[in-house]
Amino acid sequence: MHSHNYLPNAFSNVSNLNQQVLKVNYAVRGPLTVLAEKIQNDLLENRDAYPFQDIIYANIGNPHQFGQLPITFLRQVLSICQYPALLNHTHEPWFKNIYPSDVVERAGLLLKDTGGVGAYSDSQGIPIVRKHVAEYIQERDNYACHPDDIYLTSGATQGAKLIMTLLISGPSEGAMLPSPQYPLYGALMDLLRGKCVSYYLSEKDDWNVDIEQFKHAYEEESKKGTNIRLCVFINPGNPTGTCISEECIEDVLRFAKKKGLVIISDEVYQNNVFRKKFTSFRKVLCDLETREPNSDWGRVSLVCINSVSKGQFGECGQRGGYIDIINVPSFVKEQILKLATIDICAPVTGQLLVDLLVRPPKVGEPSYELYSQEIKKIHKDMEKQCEFLYEATKRMKYVTCQEPHGAMYLHPNIILPEKFVREANENNVQPDELYCLYILQRTGICLVPGTGLGQKENDYHVRITFLAKGSEYVERLIEAHNAVMDEYED
Repeated sequence: MHSHNYLPNAFSNVSNLNQQVLKVNYAVRGPLTVLAEKIQNDLLENRDAYPFQDIIYANIGNPHQFGQLPITFLRQVLSICQYPALLNHTHEPWFKNIYPSDVVERAGLLLKDTGGVGAYSDSQGIPIVRKHVAEYIQERDNYACHPDDIYLTSGATQGAKLIMTLLISGPSEGAMLPSPQYPLYGALMDLLRGKCVSYYLSEKDDWNVDIEQFKHAYEEESKKGTNIRLCVFINPGNPTGTCISEECIEDVLRFAKKKGLVIISDEVYQNNVFRKKFTSFRKVLCDLETREPNSDWGRVSLVCINSVSKGQFGECGQRGGYIDIINVPSFVKEQILKLATIDICAPVTGQLLVDLLVRPPKVGEPSYELYSQEIKKIHKDMEKQCEFLYEATKRMKYVTCQEPHGAMYLHPNIILPEKFVREANENNVQPDELYCLYILQRTGICLVPGTGLGQKENDYHVRITFLAKGSEYVERLIEAHNAVMDEYED
């Protein structure tokens, strides 16, 4: 028998792994989601294993998973781009019945400028698509935008990662993140070994930014020696659904100018607005530059993020998005491009969807009427379901909820009974996590505990998407919630 002096496999011990990865907590797809998937598999084998028949993944904004149909125009264009041989049949009746002339024209243009969806594109993104994005932004905000300032990305996530990777490299460097927040940003900071500096949104003020608390958080952390380099805003908010007011954006920009902060404005929900008005950080910055031309507004570097995953498209799996950078030096742009080249390019089908997002069919074009009908219906259905779920929270014991302005979520506050909190503490689990576990086991509804999104001590929240259709699951949630509250009341 031979003996071998093998060194241990690197995967043989958890201590060999990147410890920053172990620190990452991504609540939207955390342990509760893993358990929900296990329960779903159990139900496939035994429909009577639980007191419900299905899992409602109310933890994530994934519209097509909830039965939202794709926009016809998008899939028509993509189908030709995926299989260009279809263009050999443009003269045939069946083809004309399926593909309007503007679809054929758009697909032909995109194929001409890409070399097909199977080919790598420029690392910064397909030039014609970047041009169209710049035109879209210029029309939206009424200020010039240049294609060189547009980078097409694999969804919003890659855009955020590009900028944060450039600015954060260790624990002495910080980023100001909203609390509550979409956990992507905290997860990226953990990976980059940076310091998360929370600024709390004001729940009593419709989750708006409390500018004085924001400034205070900055000053207190700076006194500790942290070099705060950037701040993140989510507008409209995730999980809160709040649209940040122009006045607040202006205050933030003035502070950023004074302190040399780079701003990331995550604006992926800009087309999911039901109440109030969305205003881009870019427009407010350009307004200030126009009104105050000698006030050094060129010192404020701004990165705005958008995506095809949200809005009415809901094309989450296609991975399309872009960043628009303002007041960023050329040497920084070179480094952004360098990072982008590591991924070679964003998925080309995602880039094509970005083009369709920023250049929808126009009035008078063959696809306009159906496209307009589908967009309006999706928007109306979301607004209706949002209102229904919001009203339902009023029937839940010890729950208060700010009415959202948009996005895809509610973020209700739950006053958990003391007995419930004690049980959670005794089991070394956060109270709102235990609450979400109980709801999942009793109803099949998967929620996100506020602990993973950020909240004040002894405050408890959950995030729930209102994308799921119908009323049955909402009644299920109300009944289970009230039952838990009754069980634990002293």
